[in-house]
Amino acid sequence: MTAMLYTVAHGVIPPLARAVWRPAVEGLHHVPETGPVMVASNHLSFFDSVVIPVVVPRKVVFLAKSDYFTGTGVKGALSRAWFEGLGMLPVDRDDTRAAIASLDTALEVLRRGEAFGIYPEGTRSRDGRLYRGRTGVAHLALTSGAPVVPVGVQGTQHLQPVGSKLPRRADVTVRFGEPLRFEGRFDGVPLGRARRLVTDEIMAAIRELSGQEQVDAYNERPQTVD
Repeated sequence: MTAMLYTVAHGVIPPLARAVWRPAVEGLHHVPETGPVMVASNHLSFFDSVVIPVVVPRKVVFLAKSDYFTGTGVKGALSRAWFEGLGMLPVDRDDTRAAIASLDTALEVLRRGEAFGIYPEGTRSRDGRLYRGRTGVAHLALTSGAPVVPVGVQGTQHLQPVGSKLPRRADVTVRFGEPLRFEGRFDGVPLGRARRLVTDEIMAAIRELSGQEQVDAYNERPQTVD
């Protein structure tokens, strides 16, 4: 059922979204057409998880908060169909064990030869700056051996500003960089150090693509999630 929803949604949503938003896309050829790959992006808006799958020809699996999948009634069913149709998988961001399990979910996606989308910052930037990456992205890269395609997204924060009820037109740019490959590069390096080095390299590539000011601090999620 989920596969059918994705097939139908991907045949309708991307052409419609591209016609409405007309995002500028650069470097799309860097995304491998087949095989496992991680798509690591900066994070400015909820719409990042819509725009990236819209412009990439192949399926990109993102994790989305479980609330989107648990609603009731017609609205809940439509929400669930929408997110499943985009290839998203639910995760409880407030459950530490579930967050750890999400890494296993990501590895399974990569083992199936699919593309997995991830935001190394962990949560979206509310001031437009690029925050320090968390090392889960490096854990996935080093464990799976999959290449990492860095992505710099610009303008998605303007698609639905705080206080607006509906999306609007905005200038959006999505830049894909050359794949980063880490397999065998950090043999003999202590694991914790290797993960930090890999993460920092990925974040530096994202900064080059996004043009953001980089902050040497983690971006903490506020108590009240909007």
